[in-house]
Amino acid sequence: MAAMPASLVIIADRIDRVNTAIGRAVAWLALVIVILQFALVVARYWFGVGSIWLTEAVIYGHATLFLLAAAWTLRAGGHVRVDIFYAEATPRARAMIDLAGAVLLLLPFALTLIWLSLPYAARSWAILERSQESSGLPLVFLLKTLIPLFAAMMALQGVAQAIRAWQMLAGTR
Repeated sequence: MAAMPASLVIIADRIDRVNTAIGRAVAWLALVIVILQFALVVARYWFGVGSIWLTEAVIYGHATLFLLAAAWTLRAGGHVRVDIFYAEATPRARAMIDLAGAVLLLLPFALTLIWLSLPYAARSWAILERSQESSGLPLVFLLKTLIPLFAAMMALQGVAQAIRAWQMLAGTR
């Protein structure tokens, strides 16, 4: 296998750093979500008061956390994988599985999702879509923007994963 250009490794490092920074930043949303959900439960069951705005804030927080931390999770190896083959595989075999998975599965999926979700998000932005609930959040267009953003981050992380696998197969790692 051909040697890897140093510029590709630099690109992979930058993708890793960006996705890690975003993932670590949005990880704090887990704490916010727990606090908001606790406040909702207390308000509902102790005081008989509910809040559509707060309920939607919890939903938006979940969506943001999961969609923007997914690439960081992939980088850290936290995604579900069929470990029947992978767990006992040699580092070279793992690199081949990672390369094939990134190129044949992850990248086509992510690029298709970008292609399909951009018009969906654009239509939402065109009308500045808001919640169907009168007291809901007026930010549905931002929530829908997370879909192509998620796909782009996953695609970039797939590129970084493919570069690292290629680096391993080329014997430069």
